[in-house]
Amino acid sequence: MSGAVDLSSLKQQPVTDVPGGHAVSEADFETKVLRRSAEVPVVVALYSQRSPGSIELVKLLEQLAADNGGDWDLATIEAEANMRIAQAFGVQGIPTVVAVAAGQPLADFTGNQPEEQVRQWLSAVVDAVRGKLPGVGAGDVEPEAPEDPRFVAAEEALERGDFATAEAAYKAILNAEPANVEAKAALRQVQFIARVQKIDPSAIAKAEADPSDLDVALAAADLEMFNQEPQAAFDRLIGLIKRTAGDDRTRVRTHLLELFELFDPAEPIIIAARRKLAAALY
Repeated sequence: MSGAVDLSSLKQQPVTDVPGGHAVSEADFETKVLRRSAEVPVVVALYSQRSPGSIELVKLLEQLAADNGGDWDLATIEAEANMRIAQAFGVQGIPTVVAVAAGQPLADFTGNQPEEQVRQWLSAVVDAVRGKLPGVGAGDVEPEAPEDPRFVAAEEALERGDFATAEAAYKAILNAEPANVEAKAALRQVQFIARVQKIDPSAIAKAEADPSDLDVALAAADLEMFNQEPQAAFDRLIGLIKRTAGDDRTRVRTHLLELFELFDPAEPIIIAARRKLAAALY
């Protein structure tokens, strides 16, 4: 179906309402339909200048093509002036609409159709090739939502090392929105980082030297957590729970639960640590 052919003797006199924005002939059929259909489905509409109904359908398709987000292209072809194309598609009536994907006919219908049915047909065509043709869905990326200035201010304070301001900013968000999950998580992180800044860097070594010092052990666990060693921190505190009782055990358990809250509760390391905690307690 490629190559230019002199079909001037078959062409009709132009009609004012003939669509032309997506017009295709034999000369450019290969480029605009066959090659283009390797990227997105191309909807080929074969119409006649002498059929008001077919021109009406093509106008509808042109409107829909302008709003489809690039998931399909439209090729309008005057059937009588491009008989080889019409014959290749086996056209039996006008208008005929054929969806071409990857160089092959995918679906078709004949005759004028209501807009809703045309929309449903187009939607089915796009769904059939989604994930198979690279251009389908390329325009689906949603623009990023603007950043919340309250969170931006809190994060900037944190980057400056101004933990008090960052903490106050997150608390202000929670005062206005008590259920704001992001603010809750951020506040816990800020409070933890601020606490770690006050810990003696030698706390881990001191805890190893004197395991009975509860304050040092809690500080050592915080340092391990800050150093991206959560398993070591959890094991340290769970081991301490096994060796303590009463208020001391309660204090260690509370501290451990606070560290758990720095993570998503569904993370495997948290699930495993909670099981070890339950075993240590009971």
